[in-house]
Order: sequence, then structure tokens, then C-alpha cells
Amino acid sequence: MAGVNVKSEIMPLKKVLLHRPGDELLNLTPNTLEELLFDDIPFLKVAQEEHDAFAKILRGEGVEVVYLEDLMAEVLDLNPELRAKFLDQWIFEAGIRTERWQKILHDYINENYPSNKELVMKTMAGVNLQEIHTEFKNSLVDLVSDASKLICAPMPNLYFTRDPFAMIGNGISINRMYSQTRNRETIYGDYIFKYHPDYQSVPQYYERDYTFHIEGGDILNISETCLAIGISQRTEPDAIDQIAKNIFASDSPIDTILAFNIPNSRAFMHLDTVFTQIDYDKFTIHPGIMGPLTVFELTSDGKGGVKVREVNETLEEVLTANVGRPVQLIPCGGGDRIAAEREQWNDGSNTLCVRPGTVVVYERNDVTNEVLRNEGINVLEMPSAELSRGRGGPRCMSMPLWREDK
Repeated sequence: MAGVNVKSEIMPLKKVLLHRPGDELLNLTPNTLEELLFDDIPFLKVAQEEHDAFAKILRGEGVEVVYLEDLMAEVLDLNPELRAKFLDQWIFEAGIRTERWQKILHDYINENYPSNKELVMKTMAGVNLQEIHTEFKNSLVDLVSDASKLICAPMPNLYFTRDPFAMIGNGISINRMYSQTRNRETIYGDYIFKYHPDYQSVPQYYERDYTFHIEGGDILNISETCLAIGISQRTEPDAIDQIAKNIFASDSPIDTILAFNIPNSRAFMHLDTVFTQIDYDKFTIHPGIMGPLTVFELTSDGKGGVKVREVNETLEEVLTANVGRPVQLIPCGGGDRIAAEREQWNDGSNTLCVRPGTVVVYERNDVTNEVLRNEGINVLEMPSAELSRGRGGPRCMSMPLWREDK
């Protein structure tokens, strides 16, 4: 199953990309939480067990699970000449600018992580000063630095594979992410979609070196012809304008892009924290988004540019018009304000649809999950005590590579 095919949020999921949390979580410290976009430190052993349970649920539903780390290692195995290039690029993007430390890191990783899979996992985990052999520590700054000082920061958000890139129909957006911490994550997608034989022919609608920020959690495939993108804390309108031009100039069937202007706050971090589709006519929503909503409709002007029209309608009206049938919006927490705020914090609206009417959710959101069951939804619950500390749900943790069209 080469290439990608994702023309909806709900049609039967056949192949998905995950990243199993690794030692990058061990390099989280209380002092680096804010910088690395975490509110707490997950317990790695349990986080891995929860993630394995997630993968098991998906496999049980007939989904092929592939891992980011494996695809990247395959790229390096198939193209041995890329190993040195990738390592040099990773060191540079980690902020290492002196020739001395570039050489130290290059030598250290090559000597200690000979297999490409080990190399990839180490680049994700990061490097701290105490790992480096003592003979390298011969400058004043090395000797006075704390041993736990991070030379190359970890990428603890990588298990949220939804954000560094996004599948759009048969193409992809390799994103420029909002924070420097996460922008480094896109290096893996860049190599995979340039060099992996299964994915190197996939058209790219956005590239990681573009100027403006956009993240995958803000991109939803409403239908084969309609894409929704959030103008959010992490996605800029300029990026939406650029990706719209690229999509309309390609042979993609997408002719309409809806830009949802959502509140700029942690609770509304991405569009998929505001609503996710769970059936042909059903969406889970953040109750705080009810009422009037500013939406902009982008279409081609026929001259290589984009026409923009403001749509002053409710979320229900906008979705009904573009889904092609009346839709039902199911609020997180069932409308109970306290339950909604609590469960929204733990991504109660962030569901992964395996097929129409069947979704994977966090088990901790029991109020919302019961509401979904009462609406006829098949709810597949996964454990989430540790994974949820990263502030992302099952949709955030998964990147569909292939969905059936019907």
C-alpha cells in the first residue's frame, strides 16, 4: 500500500503512523517542561504500555500500524549515504554551531549507536552533558555546566504524530511548526517523504522551510473536495493562504478550504480540540465553540490566486453545508459545564475515527464516552493516565496514511 489516501476523517482506516514514546520522555525535567510544551512528566513505562494498548486496539480493528522511527530507519538502511547528512542536519538544527561540538556529537553518536534504528531513537531522545566522555569536557563552559544540561534537546511531543505533517487526499503537508521545540520533529517526515520508496512520490502541498506556521492538528479532511483548517495559536492565516494556492494549483480534487478562526488559547490549541467527526452526520465538539463562529471560505480565483469569502454561520450550519447532510454536534461532557471543562482538558473531543460510528477515545473521559454510546457510537476505550499528560488525545497520537474511499 504505497502512497497516501486520506479523503475524510471517518472512512475505514487501513494504515496509520504512530510513534511509541521513548527515552525522550526521560529527558523531561521540571525546569524544561514549559520549554518542551508539557504540563507534567509522564511515567515512561506506563506511557509505553498505554501506547501499546492503543496500537493493539487499532490492529484489532484491521488497521496496519507503522512507526515513524521504523520508516526513518528504513530510509537510512536503504540509502547509507544519507546517514552522515541526516546526522549533520540534526546536530545543526539542535542549535550546535561550533565545529568542535559538532564533531564531538557526530563521533559520539556514530560510535555508540551503530544501527540506524538506534541512531534514530537517540536523535529523538536528545543528548545531555553527562553522557559525553570526560576527555571531551576540557573547556571552561563544559566544566562549570551542570551534568544534566541538555546539549541536544529531546523531542518529547513526537508521540503526537498528527502535527509535524498532515495527509491531505493523496498529498501531504510537511509543516513548519509553531515552536522551535517541535519544528525539529519534521526532519523525519522530510526524509521519509523524500527518500522512502513507499512515500517519495507523494505530492507536497507545504514544506518545512516555508515561512509561516501550520500544524496537523489544525487540518481536517471534511470530504474529498473540502478541507478544514484552523486559524489558531499554532497555525497562521498566511500559511493557509499558501497551502490553498498550492492545493488549487495541483491536480487535487479539493476545491474548497474552510478556515475556522478559533480562540487563541491552550484549550483551543488546534482545530481538532474544537471538533472531530465521528460518523457520517455526527461530530464531537468543545462546548465553548457553540454559537456564531467566524469562518472563511477559500476557493480558486482561476488565475493562480485565492478568493476569500467570510461565512457568518454557526458551526452546525457550516458543517451541514459541507458534509452534505444535517449534522449533530455532541458536546464534550454532555453539556455539563464542570464535566466538559475537566474532560476537554483531557481531550474528550479529540477522537480517532476507525470507521463511521466507531471511535478510539481515552477511557478517563467517562461522561463524554457514555454520551457517545447513548448516541449509538461504538466506543473503543484506551488507557490514558500517562499519555494524557502531554495534552493530546487519540487523534493527536495518530497520523492516518490510508483510508478507504467508501
